[in-house]
Amino acid sequence: MGAFICLTAISANYLLSFGERILEYFVQQLINGLTLGSIYGLIAIGYTMVYGIIGMINFAHGDIFMVGSFISLILIVALGLTAAAGMWTIIFVLLFVLVVSMVLTATWGWAVERIAYRPLRGSFRLAPLITAIGMSIVLQNFVQISQGARNKSIQPLVTGGHDVMVNAETGFSAYLSNIQILIMTVTVVLMFGFTFLINKTSLGRSQRACEQDTKMASLLGVNVDRTISLTFIMGAALASVAGVMFLLYYGVVDFYIGFLAGVKAFTAAVLGGIGSLPGAMLGGLLIGLIETFWSGYFSVEYKDVAAFSILAIVLIFMPSGLLGKPEVEKV
Repeated sequence: MGAFICLTAISANYLLSFGERILEYFVQQLINGLTLGSIYGLIAIGYTMVYGIIGMINFAHGDIFMVGSFISLILIVALGLTAAAGMWTIIFVLLFVLVVSMVLTATWGWAVERIAYRPLRGSFRLAPLITAIGMSIVLQNFVQISQGARNKSIQPLVTGGHDVMVNAETGFSAYLSNIQILIMTVTVVLMFGFTFLINKTSLGRSQRACEQDTKMASLLGVNVDRTISLTFIMGAALASVAGVMFLLYYGVVDFYIGFLAGVKAFTAAVLGGIGSLPGAMLGGLLIGLIETFWSGYFSVEYKDVAAFSILAIVLIFMPSGLLGKPEVEKV
């Protein structure tokens, strides 16, 4: 009888420990998914802002994200920044890198609008799409020729972290790194900042007016060309922030990351509801969570299949996306 009770107690402890490991693994995947989704969400906002105003998809946006990553990589290497530098040195240098990267990629975004979109704004809808794909190819090949086709890497700069859940028996724990905290914090701050800008500022009112009707907005005194250019600039700056966060998180970039991240971010924008800023961020988080959980619990080779399958299912029942509004045809 005593042996049976002892065996029962051991089994209960084993099941409890096993359940704790499952929970810790789930929390770890949740943290990883939110981090990846934050990066997707920052890129997706650029897609949804441009589409919301002129109704066109900027397929060069993913490559602007890639250019932002390479600019930050070049600056970090040129300045000789390493993790051995002091905390304040790393903070100030990374802020400098972020600002310079945002300025230069914003210039790229402005150039894409002036070259690929503004001259073709009154043309048939397929023409700007083709030129945007052309700009994407130009950016990819420019970076490939100037920086080479090999992967470029840096040493981790933002190190350390915190154990979220610790299993005293197995030593396994869910780990929240400082770079993950940084990425999610920056994403939340930018999300609230851009929401305030769109809803409470004169530029935001101009953007919402252009979204409803560019011709009427122009008749009412809104500078449509300036508003659209500023939208491209803002979207490119956000993509640059995502590029810097991507580099700091993964430590490796190549000239092709813009295409892959761009497709995922576009999928996130459509899933959340293209034209909706909260929808873009929600879609990015969902895509990141779907990829991470599928990779953690199933086969990593099919994580993209899972993400696109969820997108298809959502669009079948909600054609406008999760937070999108049905498009009203102007008569």
